[in-house]
Amino acid sequence: MPAIVVVGAQWGDEGKGRVVDDLAQDAHMVARYNGGDNAGHTVVAMGHTLRLHLVPSGILHPHTVCLIGAGVVINPTQLVAELDQLAALGVDVGPERVKLAAAAHVILPTHRALDGAREAARGREAIGTTRRGIGPVYADKAARVGLRAGQMADPEAFGERVLALVQVHNRLLQEHYGLEPLPVGEIVAESVVLAQRLRSYLADGSELVARALAAGQVVLCEGAQGTLLDLDHGTYPYVTSSSCVAGGALTGLGFGPQAVARVVGVAKAYTTRVGAGPFPTELTDEVGDRIRQAGGEYGTTTGRPRRCGWLDFPILRYAAQVNGFTELALTKLDVLTGIHPLKVAVAYERDGERISRFPAEWGAEEVTRWQPVYEEVPGWDEDIRSARRWEDLPPAARAYVERVEEVVGVPVTLIGVGPEREAVILR
Repeated sequence: MPAIVVVGAQWGDEGKGRVVDDLAQDAHMVARYNGGDNAGHTVVAMGHTLRLHLVPSGILHPHTVCLIGAGVVINPTQLVAELDQLAALGVDVGPERVKLAAAAHVILPTHRALDGAREAARGREAIGTTRRGIGPVYADKAARVGLRAGQMADPEAFGERVLALVQVHNRLLQEHYGLEPLPVGEIVAESVVLAQRLRSYLADGSELVARALAAGQVVLCEGAQGTLLDLDHGTYPYVTSSSCVAGGALTGLGFGPQAVARVVGVAKAYTTRVGAGPFPTELTDEVGDRIRQAGGEYGTTTGRPRRCGWLDFPILRYAAQVNGFTELALTKLDVLTGIHPLKVAVAYERDGERISRFPAEWGAEEVTRWQPVYEEVPGWDEDIRSARRWEDLPPAARAYVERVEEVVGVPVTLIGVGPEREAVILR
C-alpha cells in the first residue's frame, strides 16, 4: 500500500510536474494535496507545453485516476478551462478519471478581488501574491465560513450560499478598501452553471485514497509550491497559505503516515523564487540573467520573471529535515552548462558567527541578517541535453550531483537535463 509524496525543496517552481509525470507511469492514482491555481506545473508532452494549475500532472497517463484533494482550493472557472483544454487534445478527463474531493474549498471572484485589494494595501510590504484569491479563501476556510466543493452537488442551493458569501465580501471591498462591489447576480448565475458542470466529479477523496492503498495500489501525492513557501515552515510572512511540506499530503488527502513509502524532494540545480521575500543566494548580475534566460524562468501562472541564484545547501538540508526525504530529483542541470566557475552556498555567516542551518523557522527578518558562504565548484561546457545515462554526463556534472547527495544525505535518483518529457536520467 505505498504512497509516494512529491514535494518542492525550495521556493516552488522546482519542476515537480515533470517528476510527477515520470513517476505516474507506475502509479494508479495521482492526487494533488495543497494549493490552488496560484501554482502551475508544466509538462512538455504530446507536442504541447501543458500548464496545469489544478488537474494533477499524472493526467497524461491514461491508466491513472487523478484526484484534486481536500487540501486544495479550486477556482471552478480555471478547473473547467483545464478540463476543456485537455479534452481538446484527446485526453480523457471524464468523471471516472478526474475526481474532486467534496471537502476542497471553492474560490469566488470576490476572493480574488480581496486578494488584490489586500496586496495593494500593503504597499511596499506587499508579499507578492498571485492575486488568485488563495489567501482569502484559506482564511474563510479557517474561519469556517467558506464554501466546499461538495455543496456544488445541489447547484441551486450552492448559488444561494455563493450569494450570501459574495455579499459579505462586497461589504469588505466597499467599507474597508473603498472599492466598487462585484456584480452579485452575475457571480451567482455563473456559479450555478459551474456547479452543474462539476458536480459529477465530486467524490469522497479520503475514501478513494484509502481504497487504493488497501488494494496495494501506488498513490502518487503531488504537492504545489515548495518547502520555503509553507505556511508554518517557510520564510514567513512571504509564504503561501497552505501546507506545502510532506505532512501536508496526509492532511490534504486524508490518510495516515504508515502508508508513505517514499518522499521525493524536487530541487533545481540552482535556486529561484517568485515574489517578495528573502533570497540569500540571489544573483542580480549577468549570471542571474543568463540562468533566467537559459532556464525559461518565468512564472507558469503569472509570467513574472523569477529571481535566480546559486544552489543553497542549507536550504536543501532544511527541506530534508522538515520533509524526511528518501531521495531527491534534481532538475534543470543543463541550465548550468557553460558557467565558470559554479558556486554553491555551504553555510551562512554574521558578525563572525557561522551556521550551516537555514533559519527559516525564525522568519524572513532573521534570514535577511545572514550572508551566504560560497564554495566554488568546477563547471562544464559539454551539452548534456541528450544525456540519458549517468555515464553520459561529463565528470564535472556528475561531481556536482554527487556533492548535492553528500550534503543533503539522500540519493539523487532523477536528473533533469532538458524541458522535454524524455530528457531525464534515472538512477
